[in-house]
Amino acid sequence: MRLSLLITPDAVLWVAGVDEAGRGPLAGPVSAAAVILDPARPIPGLDDSKKLTPARRIALDLEIRECALAWSVAWASAEEIDRINILQASMLAMQRAVAALKVRPTRVLVDGNRCPDLGCETEAIVGGDGLVPSIGAASILAKVARDRLMRDLDGTFPGYGFAGHKGYPTRSHIEALRRLGPCPEHRRSFGPVRALIQVTA
Repeated sequence: MRLSLLITPDAVLWVAGVDEAGRGPLAGPVSAAAVILDPARPIPGLDDSKKLTPARRIALDLEIRECALAWSVAWASAEEIDRINILQASMLAMQRAVAALKVRPTRVLVDGNRCPDLGCETEAIVGGDGLVPSIGAASILAKVARDRLMRDLDGTFPGYGFAGHKGYPTRSHIEALRRLGPCPEHRRSFGPVRALIQVTA
């Protein structure tokens, strides 16, 4: 399970790790990443992105992009989240990430307890981002990419503090929502945003 390719008597099977970031925030898209690691270029320290410092995540993000056989990051927007719900939007982002890989995987390992339909063999692994290096690598790419996007959105929609809380429902974010109302990147199907819209409607 700790290899990104499996050699069988008949073929080489490429195994991709997949994970998402941003299911819980009130704003911004959900991101997903897919990674096929190169066994010839191991990357020490891969782990669940939440267990790593921001500086370590950024360093590993660069190393993954340089050393992996294939990687991709994909998104599902706030509008898509509202339209199809966060679970289905997460599955959609994962599908897009796998489809964008330059090497087509034969097998995909997904963090969590559900798998999207990817057209190949898939396996869901609870806690996989801390157990399987390729899933850990995917969690890092998804997290770093989403954090970077939220910092950019902070400049586009000032006042909400996106650069700090990344869209999560912190006290300062809720206070900003009450003061400014939702921006186009807010997920209107999420309770705190929906409640505010109903009060001001």
